[in-house]
Amino acid sequence: MKSRRGLVLEVEDGGVYALDVDRPVAGLVGQRVTVEGTRSGFDRLDVEWIGPARPRGDPDT
Repeated sequence: MKSRRGLVLEVEDGGVYALDVDRPVAGLVGQRVTVEGTRSGFDRLDVEWIGPARPRGDPDT
């Protein structure tokens, strides 16, 4: 989702992370995603890769 802080990831357990992303990801806003990156602060992730999440129950997850 977008916020005043930029892009924000809400995780299922209730956590919220600000994302530092250096590529366009507007098409993923509002969707379930998988994020790979490095935690760079208490609530910040430096994103190396982000893409659509696999559906729940997918045997490859």
